[in-house]
Amino acid sequence: MTMQAPVESARADHERAHGRMLAASDPEAIWGWKTPAGRRRARRRARLIAAGGELRPGSHVLEIGCGTGMFTAMFAKTGAHILAVDISPELIERARARGLPGNQVQFFDRPFEACDVDGPFDAIIGSSVIHHLDVEASLRKMFALLRPNGKISFAEPNLLNPQVFLERKLRFLPWFSYVSPDEAAFVRWSLARRLRRLGFVDVLIQPFDWLHPKTPRLLIPVIRGLGWVLEHLPGTREFSGSLFISARRPAENRVRLAA
Repeated sequence: MTMQAPVESARADHERAHGRMLAASDPEAIWGWKTPAGRRRARRRARLIAAGGELRPGSHVLEIGCGTGMFTAMFAKTGAHILAVDISPELIERARARGLPGNQVQFFDRPFEACDVDGPFDAIIGSSVIHHLDVEASLRKMFALLRPNGKISFAEPNLLNPQVFLERKLRFLPWFSYVSPDEAAFVRWSLARRLRRLGFVDVLIQPFDWLHPKTPRLLIPVIRGLGWVLEHLPGTREFSGSLFISARRPAENRVRLAA
């Protein structure tokens, strides 16, 4: 893997500062992954992303925004070879401390927009990262880095979810300090149109996730069951907390025709 010098921008500076703030505390607790409900949410999310990217032994995978490597460790169980990048050196240090096998997983502290990686990749994946990036430029770069028929697979915040909406609109309030200054969220229809315009096919964007990290342990089975119903009801599903996103780069001959 070769690296270009990081592209400095206000967004990059904000994200590095946000990474330092997170690393000074307990990032996974701040993100809500350490509670009983949070651990269940994380495992489900990792399964969805791994399945969407068709991860398997020998797959050449790029993970963007790997943070502390919590999801990287789950993805590595598929046997895929993973190149994991994050803009925060402090979070990457925590990821390396996990001791994942170096012949399977490599970590680099670079912004995705500024790293020159050795593709093509079978899959490009991540959890809650695209909304931190320059979306248009990043999606274009992902398309270029995928092999023909390669896939992207992500989970991202759903702007139609009430909590996510308030986080973005009232981020100046102290109880939303975990939201970085430039991060956004997505509405699935507009994101799907953007992906198709950039050349992706087999675009699937599916709302999911009604299990809040603060759900008491005894209520988890009830909320999971209710959440499954809400995720499948037209109307209510649009307010789920997250969006599962997958899409494919077309076969090479279709890419040429579209060029």
